[in-house]
Amino acid sequence: MFKMYETELAGRKLTIETGKIAELANGSVMVRYGETVVMVNVTSAKEPKEGIDFFPLSVDYEEKLYSVGKIPGGFTKREGKPADKAILTSRAIDRPLRPLFPKDFRNDTCVVATVLSVEPDNSPEVCAMIGASAALSISDIPFGGPTAAVAVGYVDDQIIINPTLAQREKSRLTLTVAGTLEKITMIEAGADEISNEIMLEAIKQAHVEIKKICNFITDIKNEIGKPKFEYKSFSTDPEVYAEIKENFENRMYQDVQAIDKTVRDANVEKITEDITAYFVEKYGEEVAEEKKTDISDSIHDLEKACVRKMILEEHKRPDGRAIDEIRPLSCEVGVLPRVHGSAIFTRGQTQVMSIVTLGMKSEEQMLDGLDEEDAKRYMHQYNFPSYSVGEARPSRGPGRREVGHGALAEKALVPVIPSEDEFPYAIRVVSEVLSSNGSTSQASICGSTLALMDAGVPIKKPVAGISTGLVTDKNDPSRYIMLTDIQGIEDFFGDMDFKVGGTKDGITAIQVDIKIDGLTYDIIKEAFERTKVARDHILDDVMLPVINQPREDISKYAPKIMTTVIRTDKIKDVIGPSGKMINKIIDATGVKIDISDDGKVFVYGTDTTSCQKAMDMILDVSKVIEAGNIYTGKVSRIMNFGAFVDLGGGNEGLLHISKISSKRVEKVEDVLNVGDEVTVKVSEIDDQGRINLNMKDLEAHSQE
Repeated sequence: MFKMYETELAGRKLTIETGKIAELANGSVMVRYGETVVMVNVTSAKEPKEGIDFFPLSVDYEEKLYSVGKIPGGFTKREGKPADKAILTSRAIDRPLRPLFPKDFRNDTCVVATVLSVEPDNSPEVCAMIGASAALSISDIPFGGPTAAVAVGYVDDQIIINPTLAQREKSRLTLTVAGTLEKITMIEAGADEISNEIMLEAIKQAHVEIKKICNFITDIKNEIGKPKFEYKSFSTDPEVYAEIKENFENRMYQDVQAIDKTVRDANVEKITEDITAYFVEKYGEEVAEEKKTDISDSIHDLEKACVRKMILEEHKRPDGRAIDEIRPLSCEVGVLPRVHGSAIFTRGQTQVMSIVTLGMKSEEQMLDGLDEEDAKRYMHQYNFPSYSVGEARPSRGPGRREVGHGALAEKALVPVIPSEDEFPYAIRVVSEVLSSNGSTSQASICGSTLALMDAGVPIKKPVAGISTGLVTDKNDPSRYIMLTDIQGIEDFFGDMDFKVGGTKDGITAIQVDIKIDGLTYDIIKEAFERTKVARDHILDDVMLPVINQPREDISKYAPKIMTTVIRTDKIKDVIGPSGKMINKIIDATGVKIDISDDGKVFVYGTDTTSCQKAMDMILDVSKVIEAGNIYTGKVSRIMNFGAFVDLGGGNEGLLHISKISSKRVEKVEDVLNVGDEVTVKVSEIDDQGRINLNMKDLEAHSQE
């Protein structure tokens, strides 16, 4: 039965419709926010997926170009693999939902958000996040929601919920917050050096709206929600766990305290072998094989319990650090000889190498998505090869994790990248993870800052990144320990990964992964304070002593660049018919040339001389002749009544015989010859565009 529910969000009508479409899905809603429309369908398999130890949730945010009246490019003229923006939105939808499913649930579950119509003022991403929560809440899929989400901007010192397009263009903050009635479950932000205090207040104001939407979804669920279906539980056999704990807890507690990740992994591998052998010896191979999954899960649970107990009760960390202590740090720049900029940043056993490449304006990334943005001049990419964690797996290209970490580092650095007018290059940074033991995304922020300065990119301020973790008491959530600079095991067994990038003056990026039901304001505030202290230490004591400002000159291997601006009506003259003129300039000088629609001209070459030669040719072709100005030209033709002078740019003027000199000139040839260089004044440009020149006035002027 068709139902429509209506509420208000940020002063605009929000409706959720259900019961009309996709009736075979477990749950289906259509979210309308202004003229933005997003359909969300959720399904779950009837039977669990065997042989896995995690919840198989997939979230797909599908951008349809028809939603903004575009036809896809390419030969097939249909949407292909999702754009990075769609992948990032899928991750943002996933993060607040995943912790709210039962821990022992193993049924394949899919959330598909399809963007059907987009009004620029109303975010389809927010609609998708609200729609996913609503569809799951009214479905029969076990889910502990609802959640809700809003976008937040900061315009003219005011916090704005769900800013419009015009407000987003002026905003110093791009923040997405998700939460439940009680807590914050997801934070994703890019910011222009926003203070801790303003960021926390923005999150609090977002939560006010989130609570309203959660209540709205709860009312819908109470009216039409289906009973949740029963599922096969994959919780660990308590008897197996109890036996392993009784016999191996003390050993596990010691084994996980190895400082070196390789040693710790070897310890856990050895105790796993011994526990398996214990069950084979005591119960026989057949019983041990039957209990294989329970044994494996119990070992995992025991390791997790030991790590959490050590941190929560003894304030000890697996590698012996204090709870607010950062791992040993080091960095170096200029590590590769022929690239435009490079650096290596090391934090404990996490190591990232970042490489900068400077290119032409035309080499910026072209975007084909739903946003108004159609190009990206600064590109940051992140690679996570299997050798970085000691595994032997072939590379399959970047996955969602790589896209997400690259985007986070990009957000952190965009606010300090110089404008196109200041530094007219396309900039690509690639972060290669060499070794991974936690917080590689934050190491890539630090390494990339160093590499940009090494490349001579005049960034406004250096940026550093750090993450904090959390271990809470499941019996008393108000009791917790926060950890600065979490390593892999603390991330894996902990309750959050709170990543913050920024300068000494403010936050530029946030990404928070949460494994519990949410965070309180006090936890968020403490995370901001901890990361600020850590960022300042990394910048002042580690990064800036190595390189404290961008190099004055770019690499000799980077393209040299010159810029100018010509009148837009002269662009066609510089390009010429079928590109003949611009190709002539390129062939004569060996440079590359970009011309923007607004008349900006960029000349790239391997040396300054060739760039200058090309620039002179461009300025000559684009020269604008105006009456009263003085020009230098060459005599192109001689007639009995005067001479024609080539002024450049296809402009030719007539120098009448009476205007050549104050003295009487009988024949033009007595004074001028074809090819002579002369200085002339434009005395008149008539209605038909004919140019009349004068040398006599200049002669009189020089005599004075």
